[in-house]
Amino acid sequence: MENRNYSKIYRIIHWSIAISFLLLLITIFLRLTWMNKNNVAVIIQDYLDTTDQVLSQDQLIVLAKKIRQPMWNWHIYIGYVLTGLFSLRFMLPLFGHMKFQNPFIKNLSLKEKFQKWIYIIFYLCVIISLVTGLIIEFGPKELKTTMEEIHVLSIYYLVGFLVIHLAGVFVAEFTNQKGIISRIVSGSKKKN
Repeated sequence: MENRNYSKIYRIIHWSIAISFLLLLITIFLRLTWMNKNNVAVIIQDYLDTTDQVLSQDQLIVLAKKIRQPMWNWHIYIGYVLTGLFSLRFMLPLFGHMKFQNPFIKNLSLKEKFQKWIYIIFYLCVIISLVTGLIIEFGPKELKTTMEEIHVLSIYYLVGFLVIHLAGVFVAEFTNQKGIISRIVSGSKKKN
């Protein structure tokens, strides 16, 4: 297994994508938990119970959605950033700055082929997520519900990939690719 150094552009793209995914996961987590429309509606209702004001359940849900909308806008903005980053990620190999993952290269070990296939599957899932997100925002309204159903599945592959990726990095760091973490951070192998 080769010990490669990572160029500055590779590291910038890698960490920008990683931070974007982390921020997207935070917005998803908040929307599914504390900022869930039903939870926010309950908080509003609890407050209104101490006043003379009354709202219907539908009104509470509308108000809850309005309260969490600025947070959800960040999800959309980060999605745009991620679309740009992945566009760059896919164009850079054409200019020799990054490599395509090619599982069909001869003499690859089973482990290397597995890694490359995982990345290809991940990239395909990301493309599906980005395209469905863009269709939700800009596409025809009749496709919105179907695209949302597909887009919501993103959390499963994303969390799965992150677990596999981090586990693989730590296994590599402590076995045959010592220094891989320092190389992806600084670009060169850490000196002993």
